[in-house]
Amino acid sequence: MQTTFTDAQLRDPDTARSNEILRACVHCGFCTATCPTYQVLGDELDSPRGRIYLIKDMLENERVPDEKTVRHIDRCLSCLACMTTCPSGVHYMHLVDHARTYIEEHYERPWQDRALRWVLARILPYPGRFRVALLGAKIGRPFRALVPDRRLRAMLDMAPATIPPVSRNDDPQTFPAEGRRRRRVALMTGCAQRALNTDINDATIRLLTRLGCEVVVADGQGCCGALTHHMGKTDEAHGTAARNIRAWTREMDGDGLDAIVINTSGCGTTVKDYGHMFRTEPLAADAARVSGIAVDVSELLAELVREAETETGNEAAEGIAGTDAPAGHGVFAPPRPEGHGLRVAYHAACSLQHGQQIKSHPKDLLKRAGFEVVEPADSHLCCGSAGTYNLMQPEISAQLKDRKVRTLEAKRPEIIAAGNIGCMMQIGAGTEVPVVHTVELLDWAWGGPRPPALPAPD
Repeated sequence: MQTTFTDAQLRDPDTARSNEILRACVHCGFCTATCPTYQVLGDELDSPRGRIYLIKDMLENERVPDEKTVRHIDRCLSCLACMTTCPSGVHYMHLVDHARTYIEEHYERPWQDRALRWVLARILPYPGRFRVALLGAKIGRPFRALVPDRRLRAMLDMAPATIPPVSRNDDPQTFPAEGRRRRRVALMTGCAQRALNTDINDATIRLLTRLGCEVVVADGQGCCGALTHHMGKTDEAHGTAARNIRAWTREMDGDGLDAIVINTSGCGTTVKDYGHMFRTEPLAADAARVSGIAVDVSELLAELVREAETETGNEAAEGIAGTDAPAGHGVFAPPRPEGHGLRVAYHAACSLQHGQQIKSHPKDLLKRAGFEVVEPADSHLCCGSAGTYNLMQPEISAQLKDRKVRTLEAKRPEIIAAGNIGCMMQIGAGTEVPVVHTVELLDWAWGGPRPPALPAPD
């Protein structure tokens, strides 16, 4: 794509990066085939290619964004399926992030929109405030029909039936490895997840320590910044991200870290991009260090399983394992037979399969743990959660949720597994099938308790 940015415009690092991205686009339209909003709305401007044209015109001409441009960019989920599909390597994520920042700085939204975004930015990244808000939503749900704004109704619908108790495992502390220490890792405990589902971090800590990891919950870490980042609130996003960078680099420079483990894939995509986000700021070097060792929990688990299976296989081959297990089986034979053969529909979170390009690890681990794993049709399409999207674009989100639930239920699963809390809440609101985090099933299979979300066995 030809661009006409001036030399003065290109001195801005964000504009220079957007220029690179725009020039990589060849207008092929492959992205339209995998864009969820284009599938639902059928409008070219609600496809990545259409949004690219709008962003190019807005940035090149340095114009005040109009309502039409803002509407179509707001409808983007940032699912990044277009990046997986694109044959030209167009980095749409950085482009749409820049566009959102530009809109936030140059466009005055209606007061209702400004108020909603202000509230979300002040509540969701803070677990304590979020818990209070969930309690309020739960109390207000019976009066849902009296609420005129569809977005406020969506906020009432978001509250789970039961708000989990606070987990002390989320406090700054260190959990020692069981047996020989293989890794020293920091666990990102997140923000919304700490209010919505404390079982996920608890299961992650149990599983990692059992597999030889010393797990650190670093003092000062918190929200990754994704929620405000995708609203274009760059200063707020960088503020929370900077606190994480400082917290984790203190550990890296202290007793050291082999990895920063993230079990919410939406957060993982953002943390892995810290190096880009801070490239022109004083924290650039530390941000790049953090991004360099950030991993999804499934990536680390795949490494640990391979290593332990190799060691166990070698011991068995040498006759010193003390077990009759065949090589490669060893300590990872699931000790809980009641989970064997359960039919698990795996939902691939967009931030994991598109944002981080992690596609096989979760499925391979679930199969290795004895579950039957099935995938829905059109598994590349978003469920409609997308951070705050289900609150700000509830009608489109609901259509995507219904489509995703239909394709998952068509597989007749006993359990639905996902690697992102937003997807779990979104899908769980539309199905009676239990929805659990992948790591909860792995923890159960390898010695942990039965996931609380699963019904009690007969």
